[in-house]
Amino acid sequence: MDSWLLSVWLLLLLGASGLWGQSPGPGGPSEEPWKEVPEEDGILVLSNRTLGLALRDHPALLVEFYAPWCAHCKALAPEYIKAAALLAAESATARLAKVDGPSEPELTEEFAVTEYPTLKFFRDGNRTHPEEYTGPREAEGIAEWLRRRVGPSTTRLEDEKGAQALIDAQDVVVIGFFQDLQGEDVATFLALAQDALDMTFGLTDQPQLFQKFGLTKDTVVLFKKFDEGRADFPVDEELGLDQDDLSRFLLTHSMHLVTEYNSQTSPKIFGARILNHLLLFINQTLAPHQELLAGFREAAPPFRGKVLFVVVDVGADNSHVLQYFGLRAEEAPTLRFINMETTKKYMPADQGLVTAASVAAFCHSVLGGKVKPYLLSQEIPPDWDQHPVKTLVGKNFEQVAFDETKNVFIKFYAPWCTHCKEMAPTWEALAEKYRDHEDIIIAKLDATANELEAFPVHGFPTLKYFPAGQGQKVIDYRGARDLETLSKFLDNGGKLPEEELSEEPLAPFPETAANSTVKPKEEL
Repeated sequence: MDSWLLSVWLLLLLGASGLWGQSPGPGGPSEEPWKEVPEEDGILVLSNRTLGLALRDHPALLVEFYAPWCAHCKALAPEYIKAAALLAAESATARLAKVDGPSEPELTEEFAVTEYPTLKFFRDGNRTHPEEYTGPREAEGIAEWLRRRVGPSTTRLEDEKGAQALIDAQDVVVIGFFQDLQGEDVATFLALAQDALDMTFGLTDQPQLFQKFGLTKDTVVLFKKFDEGRADFPVDEELGLDQDDLSRFLLTHSMHLVTEYNSQTSPKIFGARILNHLLLFINQTLAPHQELLAGFREAAPPFRGKVLFVVVDVGADNSHVLQYFGLRAEEAPTLRFINMETTKKYMPADQGLVTAASVAAFCHSVLGGKVKPYLLSQEIPPDWDQHPVKTLVGKNFEQVAFDETKNVFIKFYAPWCTHCKEMAPTWEALAEKYRDHEDIIIAKLDATANELEAFPVHGFPTLKYFPAGQGQKVIDYRGARDLETLSKFLDNGGKLPEEELSEEPLAPFPETAANSTVKPKEEL
């Protein structure tokens, strides 16, 4: 009997201690604690349960929040894997990790992830203040971004041999000459060096190096193997070193006076923060066109920092640039000027020979406000008014839209826009429904090929209603895009009840001429 009671007590104790896999208390079944974080292709695969362990074990951790359905995440994936391999080959302390956002809602909420992919850098296990990753999306750029955060972002230079070796090693080298390496200006310089990944940085306080390069006070010097070879940025003795001013200086002077446009140079062209661009369109396979480059380059130096001189080869894969400026390849050689902030475009009045003098005169005329911008327009189609939906272009827009005897409903669209394609049958049906109403016109305008100064279009499709009568205000349509609601809008003279107003999705207007500096993301 005693032995039987003893056995019962032992069973109860074993059960209470959880040795049979039962956990006490109201928290439910316990989960086996993770001893290590799983990996996939050299990348740590994190969850809400393993993030803390990863932060504890890895003092420098770059985490990608992704979604399995996200196209931009899929494009990043192979580069992310390559970057992990590069860092592993170097035995770097930095590691890459990833989180499946939709599967880990607690983490996406904790780190305010609103779009994919989102990358955050965690240093020294700090979970509360990660740094937002804004670097490149290719393997070497990702690896270099991390290298400059976990290691020195600059090379300390002690003698002439070391300085010259650094200058000779790269096309563009930036050296900070500071008499006191503990000052705030040096901290500013180092912070900038962390992010300027396409430049190599050095740092020195050695008097003999000041003397060798002809310096008497703190200066940042950009050495380059092209154009003028060197550009100096003296540090203001009273105000100190301003990071934004230095960044702008380095971007401006690290570029060639004349840059050829291609997929490799376009990010730098659009990232240069120079608003005015002068473009020379030539065919690089033709000797007479190549001869024009000398005069174009000769005109460039006085405009350094004010106008970016760009060459576009019409014989290369640059049709999108030609289309943006409304040009055909056979129109080369020719010049075009654009202000990137206003997107206003200019052409020379005299399309004669491109010389240093004519290029400089054209720049001065545009900058001085003596040249009017031009607007793109297609030619008026012969049958523009022969179908239920009338076809408008820049050249006939005002004639139709501002006809005081007509109510004109216009769809501004882009040929590539998915939303526009989806509503096209509805727009045709609307036009067919009202084709016998003499006072109503249903029209469309390709806003990528026709520009209207008074009506800038920022998304597609954009619907605008031009009421009949004098001095009427143009109405932006904000309702649903179905036939019934559109019909109700027309029948009510361009009005909808408040409860039927809605915001349908728009495709954003594309960035100017293949602007690839903005990293693509997809919203949750």
